[in-house]
Amino acid sequence: MANEDKKYSESSGRQVPLANVRNIGIMAHIDAGKTTLSERILFYTGKNYKIGEVHEGAATMDWMVQEQERGITITSAATTCFWEGHRLNLIDTPGHVDFTAEVERSLRVLDGSVGVFCAVGKVQPQSETVWRQAQKYKVPVIACVNKMDRTGADYYAVVKDIRHKLGANAVAMQVPIGAEAEFKGVVDILTHRAYYYDGDENGAVVREEEVPAEYRDKAKEELHTLVECLAEVNDEIMELFLADEMPSTEQIKKALRESVLAGTIVPVFCCSAFKNKGVQKVLDAIVDYLPSPVDKWDINGSNPFSGEAESRHCGDTEPFAALAFKIMNDPYVGKLTFFRIYSGTAEKGMTVYNPRTTKRERLGRLLQMHANQREERDQIFSGDIAAAVGLKNVTTGDTICDENSPIVLESMSFPEPVISIAVEPKTTADRDKLTKALIALAEEDPTFRVHSNVETGQTIISGMGELHLEIIVDRLTREFKVGANTGAPEVSYRETILKPGNADTKFARQSGGRGQYGHVILDITPCERGHGLTIENKVVGGNIPKEYIKPIEQGITEAAQTGVLCGSPVIDLHVNILDGSYHPVDSSEMAFKIAGSMAFKEACHKAGLCVLEPIMKLEITTPDENMGDIIGDITSRRGSVVEVESDASTNFTKINAIAPLSELFGYSTALRSVSRGRASYSMEPSHFDNVPKAIQEKIVEKSKS
Repeated sequence: MANEDKKYSESSGRQVPLANVRNIGIMAHIDAGKTTLSERILFYTGKNYKIGEVHEGAATMDWMVQEQERGITITSAATTCFWEGHRLNLIDTPGHVDFTAEVERSLRVLDGSVGVFCAVGKVQPQSETVWRQAQKYKVPVIACVNKMDRTGADYYAVVKDIRHKLGANAVAMQVPIGAEAEFKGVVDILTHRAYYYDGDENGAVVREEEVPAEYRDKAKEELHTLVECLAEVNDEIMELFLADEMPSTEQIKKALRESVLAGTIVPVFCCSAFKNKGVQKVLDAIVDYLPSPVDKWDINGSNPFSGEAESRHCGDTEPFAALAFKIMNDPYVGKLTFFRIYSGTAEKGMTVYNPRTTKRERLGRLLQMHANQREERDQIFSGDIAAAVGLKNVTTGDTICDENSPIVLESMSFPEPVISIAVEPKTTADRDKLTKALIALAEEDPTFRVHSNVETGQTIISGMGELHLEIIVDRLTREFKVGANTGAPEVSYRETILKPGNADTKFARQSGGRGQYGHVILDITPCERGHGLTIENKVVGGNIPKEYIKPIEQGITEAAQTGVLCGSPVIDLHVNILDGSYHPVDSSEMAFKIAGSMAFKEACHKAGLCVLEPIMKLEITTPDENMGDIIGDITSRRGSVVEVESDASTNFTKINAIAPLSELFGYSTALRSVSRGRASYSMEPSHFDNVPKAIQEKIVEKSKS
């Protein structure tokens, strides 16, 4: 459906028409130059008067102290700028795999994206990950080959790599003029003009000239390739192509835009953001080829009460519907909720409805964000991205909408945390502050989890990798002023019996006055994995009065919880309380509780004990060429491969395996090392299994020390 056929409403308070809004993200592998490109975009659009450099820790979009120190992006930063009468809502996303959730939630609310590739590194591991995320949310992408000034830069090799590794129909839109240190500008194959960026005005002055003679043939060749690719996906271009007619520039642009929106073609541009060359052409491409909210016409969701499918259309007078995609704790204004409005208009002080909690909430202040700077707004319009203060019970992925027209928009999914460490406060005074800080951080980050291990008493924090948790601990100290120590968590082992056993145990104490007497006879039988602990009373004839049966069961249960061999819970067995005796004066509940505990331990020793360890189920997705190394690594970790599934269309293999948890600490780092960062995995508990004898001896010895 063409934009002119889509009937949508616009408010008189709008700065630019809805069709001129672009919600875009910058995504790439770490160090491909995303933030540097974002800084140039802000400079050329007039948002910033000065270019901030990443290596100097002065980049606007990298505002966190941790980002400035490390020279990497950790949190996605949002801003708004204007180019050629268009409003660009821009989100700069992280490139490190540990912060993949930031990319995931950003892509969910964006309409289009610029994939940045290093001219030397080509398609790097995290490039593949973010590309798959963009495909998942059907986000149209244009590609930008950055760092054309670097030694070894090869624009055409990157175009080929995008086709080969990402399976995308990539087409070159420009011919670079010079390469490496001699990179001066670009030839636009559509306008057939050369653009030079050799002035001293930070690249703000562009010189347009005729195409140099040595680049004319290459420009014509690339234009022919583009038309040929368009002919495969566009009927109008196909007719002209078969008739040996060259389409007009406007026809090519129109067909190319349709193809980008459909995801059938990826136009590739080139630049050197650091040397201020070629960025304006990327801005032109964002305006020309990436979608507006009008192009993403159908916003699908469901009715929260009936569950039936519903949809919304963009427009300022439509019923209000927005998706909260990010929570941030601001030291000055408190909890900020970032949201994207799909339909309707948000006004300061208005009441919105949250279908998840079935509660109404009030939008306090509305803020237009520029990284960590805020600009107050009275209204936010359809298609825009902003932040609100005052939403108390809204979390990442929640829909906020008009109560009279409720809808639940499609949320987002996040990978499970893969690595954990224990954290504890340095002082007693830090204990409450640590709890509050961890709750606030978990609210911000859906891939960060906190739980307390009831067996070890440790507070365990889990995340996507060592760097992720390192940043969390650093933020605890700097932002929340909490002193914390960290250490590796303990593996939760279990114990079980090897064969049936029995015990005939008396507990008798005499100390001058009333004594203690309890006598219990029981037997124990091993059961299948997952059975747990069951107890049955088979005492007959009143040899043990009924009021003492419960204390015996409590004694057995407590003994099983505290363990017999290494202090771990005893599981997967059945206990029969068979018989015993009592003393009319000396017997008591406490005496029978102790007798039951002693009898259970004695029976366990007779039956023989072994230690069980948690076994994890792994699902690893890896490029075919790394499969052998990864299987070898799993085997070296006492693991075994259950199933291998290959996908010839993607050249990726899925490996299902099981391995002990104790061998998997730090596995995310090892997997990245083996696969050069291209493999990914998920892990979940599977079952408990026997520990090898040599390892069991070490566990028992450690528990006694």
